[in-house]
Amino acid sequence: MAFQKGINAWCFPKETSVQEMFRQAKANGYQGVELNLDEGDAPFHLEMTEQELKGLADEARELGLELPSVSTALLWKYPLTHNEEAIREQGICVVEKMIEAASIFGSRTVLVVPGLVTAEVSYETAYERAREALQRLAKKAEQHQVYIGVENVWNKFLLSPLEMARLIDEVDSPWVGAYFDVGNVLQFGFPEQWIRILGKRIRAIHVKDFKTSTGNITGFVPLLAGDIPWNRVVEALREIGYDGYIIPEISPYSQLPEQLIAHTSQALDAIFQS
Repeated sequence: MAFQKGINAWCFPKETSVQEMFRQAKANGYQGVELNLDEGDAPFHLEMTEQELKGLADEARELGLELPSVSTALLWKYPLTHNEEAIREQGICVVEKMIEAASIFGSRTVLVVPGLVTAEVSYETAYERAREALQRLAKKAEQHQVYIGVENVWNKFLLSPLEMARLIDEVDSPWVGAYFDVGNVLQFGFPEQWIRILGKRIRAIHVKDFKTSTGNITGFVPLLAGDIPWNRVVEALREIGYDGYIIPEISPYSQLPEQLIAHTSQALDAIFQS
C-alpha cells in the first residue's frame, strides 16, 4: 500500500522543540510532521504572525519534510457546540487560525473536533451547532484551499460511521470531510467498517493501538501492542483508494522517548508496506 508517513507532535515530550521534532522525524524516515496549535508560549500558538509561521514551514522544508496537517486540543476547551456563544466563537477562531496556518504551511488538512455532548448540551443541540459551525468554516476552508477533517473522538457524539457520513454530507462542501482515527473506534466499533462507510470522505488518518481488555482511556498503546486488526484496516484503506498521510498520535515513552519515534516508524512500515 502506498502511503505517506507522518508523525504528530504529541508523540514527543512536551518540552521538545520544533527543531528537535523535525530532526528526529527526518532521522527516522518520516515525510511529514503534524503540528498542534496551542495557546501561551507553545512553539505553535494562536498569536503567531504570518512571518513566524513561514519560519516553521521553512525549517521543515530545509530538512525535506512536509507539514501535511494541523491539529489542536483547543476545541475541547472551546467546543463548537458549547452553550455559551462566546466560547463557540472562540472555537471558530481557533479553526480559522488553523486554516490560515495550514495555508501558509502548505498543509492539506486541519483536524476539527466537531463538538461535545454533555449533560448540559443535548445530542440534538450538539448536532445542529456542529453542522452550523462546519458550514460556516467551510467557506474559510474553500478560500484557503484547505480541507477540514472532522475527527471521531471520545466525545459522546457521532457514535457511528453512518452518522458521521450524514453530518459531512449535510454540510455539503467538498472542503469538509473526515479525519479518521483508527484507534478511537475500537472500543465501540470496527475501524474497517468505518473506513468503508466514510470512503472518499476521509481526508487524513490518525493511528494508534488500543487494548480492549483495558476498555478506558489508559487502553491506548503504541502500534502493534493492542488489538487493532491491522490487516483488515489496510485492506479497507486499499479498497477506498486512500494514499495520503498515515499519522500516529501516541503518548511518548516515559523513558528514552526517542525510541517511540523509531519504533513507530518501524511499525508503520511493517503494517502498511506489507
